[in-house]
Amino acid sequence: MVRHLDQIGAIAVDQSSKVAGVVARVRRMVHDGTLREGDPLPSTRALAVELGVARGTVVAAYEQLDGEGYLRTRHGALARVAAGVRGPAARASAETGGGTDVVRASTGPTGALAAAVVSGSLAVPLVDCRPGIPAVTAIPQRDWRAAWRAAASTPLRNAIAEPLGSPDLRAQVVAQLGLTRGFTATVDRVLVTAGTSEALSLVTEALRGLLGRAPVVAVEDPGYRTGHRAITSAGGSLVGIPVGEDGLDLDALEASGPVDAVLVSPTHQYPLGSVMPVGRRRRLLAWAATTGTVVVEDDYDSEFRHRGAPVPALAALDVEGVVLHVGGFSKTLDPRLRCAYVVLPSPDGAATGSPVTEAVLAARRARGAVVAEPVQAALVHLLRTGALRRHLGRVRRDYTHRRARIAARLGDVAGLEARALNGGLHAVVTWSGPTTGAQIARRLADAGVLVATLEEYGLAPGSTPPGIVFGYGAVTMPELDRALDALATAVTGS
Repeated sequence: MVRHLDQIGAIAVDQSSKVAGVVARVRRMVHDGTLREGDPLPSTRALAVELGVARGTVVAAYEQLDGEGYLRTRHGALARVAAGVRGPAARASAETGGGTDVVRASTGPTGALAAAVVSGSLAVPLVDCRPGIPAVTAIPQRDWRAAWRAAASTPLRNAIAEPLGSPDLRAQVVAQLGLTRGFTATVDRVLVTAGTSEALSLVTEALRGLLGRAPVVAVEDPGYRTGHRAITSAGGSLVGIPVGEDGLDLDALEASGPVDAVLVSPTHQYPLGSVMPVGRRRRLLAWAATTGTVVVEDDYDSEFRHRGAPVPALAALDVEGVVLHVGGFSKTLDPRLRCAYVVLPSPDGAATGSPVTEAVLAARRARGAVVAEPVQAALVHLLRTGALRRHLGRVRRDYTHRRARIAARLGDVAGLEARALNGGLHAVVTWSGPTTGAQIARRLADAGVLVATLEEYGLAPGSTPPGIVFGYGAVTMPELDRALDALATAVTGS
């Protein structure tokens, strides 16, 4: 610790940028391997004395470094270099120690790179910036382990699992929605699904049974490709509707002809990031009520709003009983939990559910339970104890710092435009010129950075401009900086 105190204390800090000076020096020490994972830093009081500055200056620097993912701070303990932040020396040690990171399979232009990582033949460390990966390791281990201990202590019983899901989990979802999304549901209107894709498959199957034919579903274009596959696999057909600055193009939707349902992500459209204003939400609901169309609200990334005031959920505005609200835990905790939920509609004051509600409930009962009870019990513990709420508060700060870094770094690169940065865990980057997203993705793959292409999200060839979808939820700040450097080089060639 004394070694680190001496090095940090040698900073010539300008009085107008003391916090920035401390932050910059610690970053450099992590990058060059002087500071390694788990190394302690001086106490804020000791470093403040050494530098001759107020303790609050050092506290602010440590808080910024914590938010950027370089440090982990805890009240009453020394700040330490965060896990997963490795300089070149540490990386070289890891790479020669025989360990190999296992990555998810990829079928896109980065598939060869992923295979190279698994085989150990990759010469550069991997930075996985594909979208859909949150900061899984950010939750404190004590909270995570306590949740699974609680699940393991649940008494064994001779019974068949409740098809709609654990009543305790459904009750916690109701409470959470009332606090965070502004609408009140009842436990009997909530059902648990194996992720958002299974929810969409279930709804499509229910509509097919109710209508006696393949349902026609309007979807955002570009949009949630995995959800699109779930709908078509369950027997539905798709109608693509363009997306603009205010979300789904309602003029195009109304002109598209009769549809049975519309899938929309109004809070943070995936992948373009647009937000549907309240006035347009009311227009969508009025149109749906008039035409008898079911609105499936994918409440994607509602937990992570970096700029602007929160916008109410569609379900909070629904008085006609047309909205099926879909949420889950993939972006807040871990996609591998495969746990989501659907809140079914009911007109205000209605004693019974709508035909769609009853059809979805019947389809869920027919399929049976799909999420293991221990998983549901662990989620109940995280919700009931406030551990999930605390985790969200922490990662919101981390994501906001990463979002600011992307905006600052890419804002200086001529010809690049970054969007979808008002919320969520990814950015969409576009450029002028004939270079395709696949070409940029291949250049990035050669540099050891995995991304998705924007073109992959379009329903038809040419429906999206060239671009990439750049996830930043799970990367450390040093990895993010490296990926942004590689992106600028890939697009500009310099």
